Amino acid sequence: MRRLAIPADQQRVYDIYMHPEVVPYLGFDPMPRAAFGKVFEPLFESGSFYVYEHAGVVQGFYKVQRHVGRAAHVACLGTLAVAPEVKGSGLARQIMQEVLDKLAASGIRRVELTVEADNPRAIAFYEHFGFVHEGTQRAAYKRAGDEGFVDELMYGLLLSPGRGPA
Repeated sequence: MRRLAIPADQQRVYDIYMHPEVVPYLGFDPMPRAAFGKVFEPLFESGSFYVYEHAGVVQGFYKVQRHVGRAAHVACLGTLAVAPEVKGSGLARQIMQEVLDKLAASGIRRVELTVEADNPRAIAFYEHFGFVHEGTQRAAYKRAGDEGFVDELMYGLLLSPGRGPA
């Protein structure tokens, strides 16, 4: 079940976000639980950060934000992650399909996201849904402790009215 995040979700979101299999591919380096408020609070306050509960436990999350003005038909999807213990269960695919269906139903015609070039699992996941590589932001990402920089790949997906991916 998808729902907007609430403050009580912070601890579970931290557990997923800071997991060693997840944190390399999200926007912040590992940090203590007490410092995580600086990450969670802006997500929560955006009003566009969703958690996905399965069997009563938050097992994933994402942020989706619609652009304004002439780009109001475009949404940006980010901070998508599922708990490592449900990896391979199909939950991520379920979440993504639901996101795309809801966006298409709300009039969104284009979805944008970025993914690290060294994350082949995520790249394959997005391409499975029809996302297309549209560009590369070279040396856009640097993890603490890594010697080099990581490219970010820009992906886009065109949606058809009421039918999901075009």
